[in-house]
Amino acid sequence: MNILILGAGKMGSFFTDLLSFDYDVAVYEPDARKMRFVYNALRFSSLDEIKGFAPDMVINCVTLNATIGAFEGVLPYLGRNCILSDIASVKTGLRDFYKTAGMKFVSTHPMFGPTFANLGNLQSENAIIIKESDGLGKAFFKEIFGKLKLNVCEYTFDEHDEVVAYSLAIPFASTLVFGSVMKHMDAPGTTFKKHLAIARGLSSEDDFLLTEILFNPHTPEQLSRIIGSLEGLKDIIDKKDNVRMKEFLTMFRKNIE
Repeated sequence: MNILILGAGKMGSFFTDLLSFDYDVAVYEPDARKMRFVYNALRFSSLDEIKGFAPDMVINCVTLNATIGAFEGVLPYLGRNCILSDIASVKTGLRDFYKTAGMKFVSTHPMFGPTFANLGNLQSENAIIIKESDGLGKAFFKEIFGKLKLNVCEYTFDEHDEVVAYSLAIPFASTLVFGSVMKHMDAPGTTFKKHLAIARGLSSEDDFLLTEILFNPHTPEQLSRIIGSLEGLKDIIDKKDNVRMKEFLTMFRKNIE
């Protein structure tokens, strides 16, 4: 099986390392400098090289804002039986693109970004496979994710967006708010330093990715939940209501069990 990886960034390199010993892998990356550490795989810096490779699957690992454009760029060089695959954390526009392309596809979302996850040990991490995907493509990724011992869930495109709004938008928004009111401290406590480490990790993420996740149509509902909870907590604190504080902490501990 010939697999073409689009992009030699962190996730592109991860999938290249993961697949190159079991499959014939090529990496297409116009910026040749990014392929300095690519090994055991062919390196393509021009589109003309793709046609001769005749990939059976293309795994698109470019940045989110370039995903559809990268697909459109390589489509003329692919056979009709090639399976298109994306790992985008936001699926906006991809369902319509796949319909227009008229080719088999498998859409996944590894729920472990290179910023926070230990890519060498993913046993506690999760991955999503989109239900509308081609059966052969789903079987391929189930096998790959299974070898990594990931917990794999299947969602539709719409369900995926809801999950992302809940699992990413809430922590992203909370961390952004934390960072927006933060001020320098000479002697921060342990809890503060842990929050600060998360905020610094988030700050390294691509602005377009953060924006698209927060602009997810399901995000406002989640933000309203955060605002409502904060307002309730503020009222408890303002009134020094010990009974409600106890109830709030009980709910908090129950929710995180």
